[in-house]
Amino acid sequence: MENVLLIVLLLLALALIGVVLLQRSEGGGLGMGSGGGGGGVMTGRSAASALSKVTWILGVAFMTVALLMTVLTSLDGNGSSVVDQLAPPSAETAPVAPAGADLLPPSADEPATPRAD
Repeated sequence: MENVLLIVLLLLALALIGVVLLQRSEGGGLGMGSGGGGGGVMTGRSAASALSKVTWILGVAFMTVALLMTVLTSLDGNGSSVVDQLAPPSAETAPVAPAGADLLPPSADEPATPRAD
């Protein structure tokens, strides 16, 4: 069931992206060109085009399916976290700090770069 909802969610997302990209740009993104008159998308007086109605429908469907997936996933969970499944690192896999002599520059009698021969 979750896989079917995931596929539906992905198809809704692709359809929503396509419909948004098909809409005509009126300039003033995020409704900044309306003059503050309240004639936006949420009012009854706005003449919504077919694409904007489809955008609203797809957006509501996307949010509904996303919330439904969240509820179904939480019902199937056993109350544990992913972090609970992690094992603490053992002493064998813990990184070892380098010895002090490895961090020092080469002495005067050692060449700084290896020889090619």
